[in-house]
Amino acid sequence: MTESVLDLPLREVRDADEYVRAAMEWHFNPATGSPFWLSRAASFDFDPRSDVKSHDDLVLFPNVANELRDVPIEDLIPRGYGDNPPIVGAYESGGTTGAPKRVVILGDWWENLLGALHPHLDELGVPRGVNWLAMAPGGPHVVFETMRRWARDRGGVAFFIDLDPRWVKKLIAAGKTDEADAYMTHLFDQTRFLLRTQKIGVLMITGPMLARLAQHDDLVDLVREQVSTIMWGGATIDPDTRDLIRTEVFPGIKLIGGLGSTMIGGGPVLERPGTVDMPVFDPLSPAITFSVVNPKTREKVPYGERGQVIMNHVSKSMLLPNNLERDLAVRVEALPGLVGDAIAEVFPVQVFDDEDVIEGVY
Repeated sequence: MTESVLDLPLREVRDADEYVRAAMEWHFNPATGSPFWLSRAASFDFDPRSDVKSHDDLVLFPNVANELRDVPIEDLIPRGYGDNPPIVGAYESGGTTGAPKRVVILGDWWENLLGALHPHLDELGVPRGVNWLAMAPGGPHVVFETMRRWARDRGGVAFFIDLDPRWVKKLIAAGKTDEADAYMTHLFDQTRFLLRTQKIGVLMITGPMLARLAQHDDLVDLVREQVSTIMWGGATIDPDTRDLIRTEVFPGIKLIGGLGSTMIGGGPVLERPGTVDMPVFDPLSPAITFSVVNPKTREKVPYGERGQVIMNHVSKSMLLPNNLERDLAVRVEALPGLVGDAIAEVFPVQVFDDEDVIEGVY
């Protein structure tokens, strides 16, 4: 494979538009592109290789995310990787708005992503040399793989409590709140046992489960005794709850937010260092970028105003541009040198793709 700007570590890419042009050549050249995109391009009224010249031109693409519910994974892998592509795994979205969508994570992107995120973890003060406890979705979800690698790369071991968000959403949708509560009690029983028997320095947990954990005095005491950092992700926490957890329930423990999405290639995008109120999430540009738009006009809203989030993933291994997500957020100016918007106060819409959005626990 020919070396190009697409092979550079994300932090070394200086020209985002050059990066986008290289990606268009890679993904839409018959010799290197994936069967999915080469076939899909036949329906376009533009030529990605000649007409998509900058990051802003990604708006030309249709939103194909829903098509990823039933595409064979082999059709998503660029031909340029040859007969033995470095597959890390095939991973699914949470299925909040219907049947789950599916992406393939390849090894070069995975290493590039981790290479960008570890310095960010250091900037946020996440310790090295400690074990992690993750209460998060397993099975087809990428977050387990992320936590396993983070803990290992940073000198620790990851312990897991397998949370099934789809089952909880089904229970809630069916009005079976007692069963949902019983399931969450089952998860906390496992949490209690691990915290009593293992040395845990980092707790990774979803926002709603963190809020529930804070209601159990014995679990709060166990976390206070040994955990130095709590990372929350998945479903969001409202500002008042986050402030209460940060200042009264777990004072002195670092509380760090992560914005994860399978559809942006794994993630998560971590909050900006120095955040005091609700966290700000900067793009991992030029590969992962956000826009905050008026959902009716698709025009960007002014900074400080709320709109719907469009996510773009552009890398050598994966292409998913102009994907209108189910989240609303406040548009924030990104840090210097980054393309796209930063986002804050991220919360889901109530209805998306004609489906009621039930966050549940993730």
